[in-house]
Amino acid sequence: MKKLLLPIILFSSYISAQAPAGYYDGTAGLTGYALKSKLHDIISAKNIIWNYGDLTNYYNQTDLDKYYDHDASNTTILLDMYSEIPTGPDAYEYTTANIIGSASAEGQGWNREHMMPQSTFYSNYPMYSDLFYVVPTDARINQLRSNYPYGIAGTTTFYTFTNTSRIGNSAIPNSVYTGRVYEPINEFKGDVARSLLYFAVRYEGKLGTFNFNNNANPASDTNPLDGTEEKAFDNAYIAMLLQWNAQDPVSQKEIDRNNSVYTLQKNRNPFIDNPAWVSAIWSQTPDAVVPQTPLNLTATQTSAYFTTLSWSPSTSTDVIGYKIYQNGTLVASTKNTSISIDHLTASTAYSFTVKAYDNGYLLSSDSNIVPVMTLASDIYSKDLLITKYLEGTSNNKGLEITNKTGHTVNLSDYRLSIQLPSGSNFYYPAPYELEGTVQNNETFVILHPDANFSCYVINQAKFVTAAPQMTFSGTQYLELRYKTTTVDAIGTSGQSNSLGNISLYRKTNITQPTNSFNLSEWDSYASNYCDNLGTLFTSELLTENKKFRIYPNPTQENIFVSGNETEKIKTAQILDLSGKLIYTEKTPFKNKKNISVQNLSTGSYFLNLDGKIYQFIKK
Repeated sequence: MKKLLLPIILFSSYISAQAPAGYYDGTAGLTGYALKSKLHDIISAKNIIWNYGDLTNYYNQTDLDKYYDHDASNTTILLDMYSEIPTGPDAYEYTTANIIGSASAEGQGWNREHMMPQSTFYSNYPMYSDLFYVVPTDARINQLRSNYPYGIAGTTTFYTFTNTSRIGNSAIPNSVYTGRVYEPINEFKGDVARSLLYFAVRYEGKLGTFNFNNNANPASDTNPLDGTEEKAFDNAYIAMLLQWNAQDPVSQKEIDRNNSVYTLQKNRNPFIDNPAWVSAIWSQTPDAVVPQTPLNLTATQTSAYFTTLSWSPSTSTDVIGYKIYQNGTLVASTKNTSISIDHLTASTAYSFTVKAYDNGYLLSSDSNIVPVMTLASDIYSKDLLITKYLEGTSNNKGLEITNKTGHTVNLSDYRLSIQLPSGSNFYYPAPYELEGTVQNNETFVILHPDANFSCYVINQAKFVTAAPQMTFSGTQYLELRYKTTTVDAIGTSGQSNSLGNISLYRKTNITQPTNSFNLSEWDSYASNYCDNLGTLFTSELLTENKKFRIYPNPTQENIFVSGNETEKIKTAQILDLSGKLIYTEKTPFKNKKNISVQNLSTGSYFLNLDGKIYQFIKK
C-alpha cells in the first residue's frame, strides 16, 4: 500500500510550535520587502555552514523517504523529488552509498542537486553547501536539468522521466524566456517554490553580485534572478512561484526536513513555518509615481580612505532604499539614510549623489551633489585586520578579524581564500564569502563547527563554517580578500608554510593589514592557546565617545544605564581587565534599565554597550 504524503496547511498556532520560541521576533506587523529584510536578518544570523562533502551523510537525517514507500521508523532510502512516484512503486531507489559523479541513464545513482544552479553564485560558500536547496536527486536527471530553471514546460518535450517530470520549452506565462525548463511533478512544486524563495531571502544583500540576466538575448537567459535585492526574481517567475506555493501546500515531509536542517544548520525556511509570508512579501502592486528626491545630502565625516554620507529621507511612503553614486557611478545601496563609502584613495577629490527607489524600482532624481576631498592620512586602519590565527589539534581552527577603520564595514564583498594543495599557488575555486556588517572597533571570530577552544564557544562566533578555508593545517596560504584584492594574509603564497600547531596573536602596535605575511608582526603561542578571543585588547577598549551614563559606581548588585535610546542597545557585554568576556546579554534594556552584577567577584570590569566602553567597580 502506497503511503501518501498528505499536505498540511499551517495555521498560526501550528507554526509557532515548529520554530523555537522567539525565533521570528520582530516580524509582527511587517509586510512587503520590510518583512523580507527582517526574515533575512533572522535566518542569516549564526548559521553553521558545512563542507559540501559533509552533505552526503547529513541526508540520512534530512532526506530519508519516511512518507511514501517506507516505514518511518526504519528506512535508509533517500527521498528524491525527481524520481519519487507518489501513487505507486518507484522505478528505482537509492541509499547514500549510491552516490556517483555522472550517469548515462536514470537509476544508476544519485548526486547533489543545487535547486538554484551553482553557476548563479559561482560555486562559492556559503551558498554552495546550503542544505535548504542542495538536495539528493537522480544523477542523470540532475545532469540533464543542467542550469535550466524550474518552470512550466510547453508542448515541445525533450525528456520525460519515470515519475513524469520533464524538460521542455518554457511556457511560463508572460515570461520572455523561451528556453528549456525542468518541470517537477505537482507533488513537489510547492517544495521547489519555497526553496527558491528561501534562497531569495537568505542571500539578500548578495543577489546583485550573482550571475543574473546577463545574456544579451533575454529569451535564452536561463537565470530568473533580476538583480534586485528585494524582489529578487523576474515578475513572471515570481508569479509562477506564488502559484506553486498556493497549489502545493506545506507537507509533513517539508516540516520534518525544516526541523532537521535547523538542527544541523541553525536556521530555518520561513516559508515552511509560515507559507502566508510568500504572498505578504511578493503580492505588492507598485505604483507608477517616481519617488520624491532625498534632500540635504552631507558628508558627516571624511578621512583618508572613507567618507560617511547622511541625508534626509524621501517623503514618498513606498521608498524601500537609496542608491549612492560616486562620480556618477553607482557604488552602493542602503535601506538607511546614512552610509560609509570606503576603499577611497587619500588626497583625492570625489563627488557623491543619492537617489531614492521605490518598490516598483522607480528612481527619484539626484539629490544635491556633495564634493569630498579625502585627507592625506589618518589614524585609522586602511581595511580590516586579521588579529588572531588559531591552528590547534583536530578541528580547532579559528580566525579573529578586527575593524579599526573608523566606520561601519559592509562585509558582503569580503571573502576568505585558501591555496590548496599546500605549497601550490592554486586557489581553491570556491572562496568563503562573508556577509552582514561589522562596527568600528568591533572584532569578530570565524570558527570551524567542530572547534573546541577553552576560552570561546561556537555560538559566540559570528561565522561558523567547515568550508575548505577553515580546514587549514598551517601549511596552506590563507588570505582575506576584498573583491579580488588581498587585504591581509597568513603564510606565504605558493609555499608550504610552517604554521601548524600554533596560535598567532597580532602585536598591539600593528595597525594596518598587509598582503605580505611577516611573522615578526605576531606573538606566537602553543597549539590550542586561546585567550581574549573575540575582544579587543584592554588598551583599545576605552573610548571617549560616552553616549550613556552608568550608575552607581562602585556597585554591589546592579548597574543602571541612562541616556537617550538605551532601549535600542543591541548587546551588553561585561569583560574583565584582561579583556576576557564574562557575560553577554542581547537587547538588555528592552524592558528594564539595569544589568545584574551580583554574581561577579569583587574587582574592576568593563561594560561594553554596542562598542562603547565604561569601566566600573564591583564592591
